[in-house]
Amino acid sequence: MKKAVKVRGLTKRFGNKIAVNKVSFDVEFGEVYGLLGPNGVGKSTLISMIAGIIEPDEGTIEILGKNNKSTEIRFKINYCPQDPALYEDLTGLENLMFYSNLYGITGKTAKEKSKRLIKKVGLEEYANKPVKTYSGGMKKRLNLAAALINDPKLLILDEPTTGLDPKIRRDVWHLLNEIRDSNRTIIISTHYMEEAEALSDRVAIMNSGRIIAEGKPDDLKRTYAPKAVISVELAEPESHHKALETLKNQLDIKDMIAKEGFLKIYTENSDITLSSVAFELFRAGIKLTSIRITKPTLEDVFLRLTGRRISEN
Repeated sequence: MKKAVKVRGLTKRFGNKIAVNKVSFDVEFGEVYGLLGPNGVGKSTLISMIAGIIEPDEGTIEILGKNNKSTEIRFKINYCPQDPALYEDLTGLENLMFYSNLYGITGKTAKEKSKRLIKKVGLEEYANKPVKTYSGGMKKRLNLAAALINDPKLLILDEPTTGLDPKIRRDVWHLLNEIRDSNRTIIISTHYMEEAEALSDRVAIMNSGRIIAEGKPDDLKRTYAPKAVISVELAEPESHHKALETLKNQLDIKDMIAKEGFLKIYTENSDITLSSVAFELFRAGIKLTSIRITKPTLEDVFLRLTGRRISEN
């Protein structure tokens, strides 16, 4: 069965560093496929190869059943880079008109389409102002509008909300959910766990250039995360080693991750309770800032698989 995107054995090296290492996956038609992981694990390189910006050293990429470099495919996809690709001295409307012309959309049609997209991303009152006067969030939204100018069948987004404040980020999520409802296929790279959960039908978790887990967010949590997570924030960050040893010895907890300033305790055991953890740490003289029970997240999946947080660089 034909896939919207079919990636096989994709590898990219930069000198002695392997940025992407034999990555393979499929994306279904109409699906939002999220690439989740911290900065530096190869997401942007992988996205750039799929978009045809970077040549892979090994492997193949098919989009809509054809090679991703074919002229036909070029007009059916679009790519929104992490750093906005805009002309600062042109207005927002002029930027979209320029990109329209690149796709053979000209004249009245181009102007009407550009105005419609400007309105869609909430920049109508700034349409005739130079982009150099825009905030970072406004540039991000205009960049997204430019990526929609050719009504792409496949939209490729590299960290579309990095640097945005939480409200604007959620506005962009709302817009992306509208786009997905128009039967487009979307590949999105992100290091925001909440973003991957909010937008993705399936998520591929990346680490060190590889996909280490893939599936629906709820399936990933069921497979790799326990029923409960006890999150402990330590008042004295350097006390995490002592806290780890205390809980191992006193409560026989084996499945824990300790980093400077915090502990994550994964448990299926009803005898391991918040109160028992708090008591043993208190008895050992370890001061806490907070302790709480949380539902497992994709962050916990990544922690259990790699021993580090997605937010770590």
